[in-house]
Amino acid sequence: KQLIGREKEISILQGLLKSAESEFVAVYGRRRVGKTFLIETFYQKEIVFSIIGLNKATKEFQLENFTNVLNRQLDKMGQIPTTPTSWLKAFDILKNYLEQTPHAQKKVVFIDELPWLATPKSGFLSALEDFWNSWANKRTDIILVVCGSAASWMIANVVRNKGGLHNRITKRIRLLPFNLLETERFLQSRNIHLERYDMIQLYMVMGGIPHYLKEVKRGQSATQVIDEVCFTKDGLLREEFNSLYKSLFNKPERYIDVIKALAQTPKGLTRSELIQKVKLTSGGTTTKIFDALEESGFIIKYLPIGNNLRLSLYKLSDPYSAFYLKFIANSRISGTGSWIKKSTTASWKSWSGFAFERLCLAHIPQIKAALGINGIYTEESAWSNKGSATEAGTQIDLLIDRGDNVINVCEIKFSENEFTINKKYAAELRKKLSIFKQKTKTKKTLFLTMITTYGVADNQYRTFLVHQDISMDALFQAP
Repeated sequence: KQLIGREKEISILQGLLKSAESEFVAVYGRRRVGKTFLIETFYQKEIVFSIIGLNKATKEFQLENFTNVLNRQLDKMGQIPTTPTSWLKAFDILKNYLEQTPHAQKKVVFIDELPWLATPKSGFLSALEDFWNSWANKRTDIILVVCGSAASWMIANVVRNKGGLHNRITKRIRLLPFNLLETERFLQSRNIHLERYDMIQLYMVMGGIPHYLKEVKRGQSATQVIDEVCFTKDGLLREEFNSLYKSLFNKPERYIDVIKALAQTPKGLTRSELIQKVKLTSGGTTTKIFDALEESGFIIKYLPIGNNLRLSLYKLSDPYSAFYLKFIANSRISGTGSWIKKSTTASWKSWSGFAFERLCLAHIPQIKAALGINGIYTEESAWSNKGSATEAGTQIDLLIDRGDNVINVCEIKFSENEFTINKKYAAELRKKLSIFKQKTKTKKTLFLTMITTYGVADNQYRTFLVHQDISMDALFQAP
């Protein structure tokens, strides 16, 4: 097994091995992002006990699974004669096993899919609290790793636990999807070498989810991969959408409604607009839904310039969800050749612009590095002006508000070739900059920044309007 990227996470895990104390680590991130792979690969020599929760299983069935797993670990040390009747007894058996297990370094106890184990009335969390507080925390040789895909549950019940686990977590790792550079390295590690334009197309559909990227086969074009994975009968991503949300959230319908509303409005919605569109109530439950989706990486919230919180914009940030709702859900076209047909339509052209914009917003550190401003404090946001009966509305894809009295006004354009600014578009850009300066009353210098796939063609409009020009290659660089 080979770990691609994850340098920051590996550094944290490496540091735990050198710690003079026992450590309690919470790892969370969306389904299929590689949490289990990271822990099992890095700690393959240190894991002395590992259990994964079973989805929608009873406490009795989970305890039986615990017994079976531990019996396999015990091997010749003596089997557990009967299944424990409570998690408190189960952890007591685990303590005895760990005390008898010799190990040169730390002993890693890995509990995967914790939310599936710690169901209401199961007593699991209370037993885990006792295991850590009364035993593991008093030793120096234990690394307890708990992992879960339901990010909001992990934060509420483990990271911010108000009971016996309050402030007990020593490290937290939120595992994010691969960026483009990591995606490129991942594919190359599987002997798959594609042009970056093709990888951009794959990323616009799959995002940087390792499990999805495993479906890319050597010798296939990006179009062929998308066709097979998303539109054929047994394609992984054809039915993944509902399974994804059902595995993460109770009553997933409310979460899916929010995702659908944002998919229909790629430019984003304010909180009040989103509540009205989805027909939610303005209260704590709605806040929990938004927070859970944001923490899991499905949506993102942008503060507007000027920091008026009421005007914060929510946008859909998950590429696969956006692609599924646009092209797979309720589609009459399926089977081999479906994507080849769809990718030549006007609908694809419109969608690809928003998809590339979504991709760029996920690579702001790379954009800042390309602009040479990664050492400058910045705040990122989007901006829109709804206009009126006498004035057209205006939209800016990305604003990078800098601490050195400059705002990068970023225009993001996806094209199959070099992008050309013509007379009409040049006039639109001038008007956009003028309206933005007038409406925001900013006194900062505005730098028009173009972010495109193949760069901007050199002509008089580019010369006099564009301050900086970033192509897709910059998005593949280390931030």
